[in-house]
Amino acid sequence: MIIEPFVHHHTSQILNLQPFDIITKKKLVVGFTTKNGGYSEAPFQSLNLGLHVNDDDTAVVSNKEIIAKSLHFPLDQWVGCEQVHENKIVKVTKEHCGRGVLKYEDSIQKTDGIYTNESGIFLTLCFADCVPLYFYEPKRNLIGLAHAGWKGTVKDIAGEMIRKWEKEEGVCPKEVYVSIGPSIEECCYIVDNHVIDFVNQLGDFRNLVYKEVSSGQYTLSLKKLNQQLMITAGIPENQISVSSYCTSCSRDLFFSHRRDRGRTGRMLSFIGLKED
Repeated sequence: MIIEPFVHHHTSQILNLQPFDIITKKKLVVGFTTKNGGYSEAPFQSLNLGLHVNDDDTAVVSNKEIIAKSLHFPLDQWVGCEQVHENKIVKVTKEHCGRGVLKYEDSIQKTDGIYTNESGIFLTLCFADCVPLYFYEPKRNLIGLAHAGWKGTVKDIAGEMIRKWEKEEGVCPKEVYVSIGPSIEECCYIVDNHVIDFVNQLGDFRNLVYKEVSSGQYTLSLKKLNQQLMITAGIPENQISVSSYCTSCSRDLFFSHRRDRGRTGRMLSFIGLKED
């Protein structure tokens, strides 16, 4: 039986990621927000956490304050990025804290993956169908996040994080734990030959991550593709948990860029180690 790693309590604005809680005795704060319980008005109602979608910035910052208070992680410890669907990864230090929190222009530029080994830093990325990837290596207290839309996925941002940790932090991939968060699933995600051509350059994934449903049209599971790329990078399969939530199907819980035709808010993936 597959156990959903992201647990939602009915009254909460947050889905908590359980597996990382189990493998660490540290003060790890990790999860994914819903779209509910905030101040934003239509079409961003109500817990929009993206500063780049033409919502009122005051409402977005107020929404961030809700999460900050709920998790006891103040905004001056948050870090955000300008996500551009590439595979650039940046190591974050306390000098980055506050970037992209109040103003989108201040975010870490042209970056879709961030990680740190310092406590007191709250890593955040925004989502509305793309795949959130969470990384944790307990021996070195390394935590990371990556944003994997189809472009970032076929550029193997998942593998880039692992290889960067291996090369620059001395990490063995077999010691890394990964979780794949809520995102659009194959039931709601149809792509064309242009996308599948890129997928095929990564390996033979026909029928494993995509299926043709009509001429030149395919269902594609970005979650499964990222999982396969992580396994290729050396992560043991039993150390990869995968959410079953589809952001497009779960209308009451999540924003969806595709379902909402581009006019919608953003959820937040987050991970941080609290200071003692």
